Amino acid sequence: MALPPVRSLAACADYANTVEPFLDQLYSLPGDFVAALTSGKIGQLYVDTNPLVSGFAISLALGFVFLVVSEINRNYSQVDRCWSLLPTFYIAHFNLWSRLAGVHRARLDAALLYSVIWSIRLTYNYARKGGYDVGSEDYRWEIVKAAIPKWLFHIFNLTFIAFFQSVLLYAIAAPAYTLLLTGTIERGLTFGDIVFAATEIGLIVFEYFADQQQWDYQTAKYKYRDTGKITAGFDKARLDRGFLAEGLWAYSRHPNFAAEQSVWIVLYQWSCYATGTLYSWAGIGALVLVLLFQGSTGLTERITSGKYPGYKEYQKQVSMFVPTSFEGFKTPSPKVIRTSDLAKKQAEKEAKATGNQSHNTRSAAKR
Repeated sequence: MALPPVRSLAACADYANTVEPFLDQLYSLPGDFVAALTSGKIGQLYVDTNPLVSGFAISLALGFVFLVVSEINRNYSQVDRCWSLLPTFYIAHFNLWSRLAGVHRARLDAALLYSVIWSIRLTYNYARKGGYDVGSEDYRWEIVKAAIPKWLFHIFNLTFIAFFQSVLLYAIAAPAYTLLLTGTIERGLTFGDIVFAATEIGLIVFEYFADQQQWDYQTAKYKYRDTGKITAGFDKARLDRGFLAEGLWAYSRHPNFAAEQSVWIVLYQWSCYATGTLYSWAGIGALVLVLLFQGSTGLTERITSGKYPGYKEYQKQVSMFVPTSFEGFKTPSPKVIRTSDLAKKQAEKEAKATGNQSHNTRSAAKR
């Protein structure tokens, strides 16, 4: 049987009952796939295989594809090009499986709706920044390659860039499996489900505005650098600063990243709500995603602070993700040096120079 027998909603979140019994399917799946391909029964194998296992197998297969393509092209942003698509693909996989197996899918339909909206928005944003241009690559990979030996970077690509990230994109969508299981017990949507779905869409809208503000600023900045013309709504001081610190960015250094992490944390919390549990194994993906954002954003900020002198002050005032103050970023006032202070410093400098000269003269006389 492809699904575990569950007699309560809480049982749908039990790892020992819903995941562990199906691990053997993962080991036998390659041989089963070859046999099904030969006999033309791929569709039957798909339905007979636990959807969590088959989804994980797909993520491993894609990891191999990412590895091969990246090493052939010497371009290590292959996963980046699929980042905005794969979580939705996996939620669609759970949705499709539930349809074929005759499981009620109201929650999965709601999850797929928000995820499609998420994919459309993120794909558009990535495309307009040139992410799908031939030869485009995340600039941070060049920095990492320069910092470690070549052989070590290939191992890094094998373990982290290709496979780990591919599996992570599956793991953040895995709470949809729990939602699928609840459909075997509970039909339809509750008010809480509607609230979760609306929250997800609200986070996507928030992320859109954050990215749009950054896009408008960067467009105005490069236009100013290239032509000397200042776009309406901006001023020279803000553009010379080099980084955005207004709007949503006055309260969080990365409001778009904060929303991005929240989207998948909320999906996990949705699965907890649906099963009436405080926590479950399904949160592993969201947790690892948060840790990944901590590391990658830290690298980005080290690069940024090296380019723009004012960024360290911005870091002092504004938190990385979650706002800690409602005051927002305040541009430091220029330090005013009074004429009297300048005269005092000059007098001290001259007195020191005179003292040094006298000391040298006495030393010469003694010799």
